Amino acid sequence: MEGLTPIIKKNIKTKYKSVRRFSEELGIPQSTVVSALKKGVSGTAFDTVCKMCSLLDIKLVEGMYPVSFDEDMKEIIEKSAYLDDAGKHTLHTVLLMEYARCTKSKVELDYSKKAE
Repeated sequence: MEGLTPIIKKNIKTKYKSVRRFSEELGIPQSTVVSALKKGVSGTAFDTVCKMCSLLDIKLVEGMYPVSFDEDMKEIIEKSAYLDDAGKHTLHTVLLMEYARCTKSKVELDYSKKAE
């Protein structure tokens, strides 16, 4: 659940603009939400995390990373199903580069998997 906390933070900021408004809508004390975001949700009661995810439209799927399915994500998934190998390669490369930019991390591209 390590990757879940930043997704929750981002969605709160996007959808509610403040933790206070989110916690009011959620019906959970603001201090609980602040603590979960500060320390990471892995130490938070599971039902609280599920409520948070449900309100933020974050789907928890066993064996997968948590994913927020907003309208943009739905469109990306729907359209990616129609891509050929070259399109999938391009999408993957752009995704890696944008991930590196947003997380300020290094990305090593595997040029052996060139699209044909």
